[in-house]
Amino acid sequence: MPEVFHVSLRQETGTRNMHRLRRAGKVPAVLYGHGQGVLNLSLGVDEVKAMVRHGARVVDLEGAVTEKAFVSELQWDAFGREVLHIDLARVNADERVTVEVTVELKGESEGVKAGGVIDHVTHTVEVECPVIAIPAKVILRVHALKLDGHLNADSIELPEGVTLVTDAETVIATCAKPVEAAEGTGADGAEPEIIGRKAGEGEEAEEK
Repeated sequence: MPEVFHVSLRQETGTRNMHRLRRAGKVPAVLYGHGQGVLNLSLGVDEVKAMVRHGARVVDLEGAVTEKAFVSELQWDAFGREVLHIDLARVNADERVTVEVTVELKGESEGVKAGGVIDHVTHTVEVECPVIAIPAKVILRVHALKLDGHLNADSIELPEGVTLVTDAETVIATCAKPVEAAEGTGADGAEPEIIGRKAGEGEEAEEK
């Protein structure tokens, strides 16, 4: 079931009015697209939090506006805790959109069994899909990832109707043995220099 935003039209704009709106438990938003005019809206902060928590990308608008919308952008505060503003784009049920989705790694790779460590290099990819079927994530199975090997975006499992937009050769994950520096030595095995000791200080101390 899609998330529902109960929206109201707002006439006020400007920083001071937006602060007042947020203090009242509302989040300002704009609705645009499909050749229609831009509407300034407000909606409840609890509905916004539920949308973020569930990872919803498409919402049903009810109240002053009744239609389906795509959450095209969220503006966060400096700490990334509160949504300050939402951009909503009008969509039709049969419309396709390009979105960024998370890549999840699954399985145990051959390289890990051989003593390697997986590095998840790229965490998100762009895909094109029906607006009503946006995946919350896509899966990359790493069973075949060998030591000193890598897997590209073209190895990601995509749901039916979803196509990859990101370059197929983009590296998603690699596997290599961990680098372990010898304790008390530099990268070349030499004794580290003691900062602040002048040349010859150690020799003079031994002579005394």
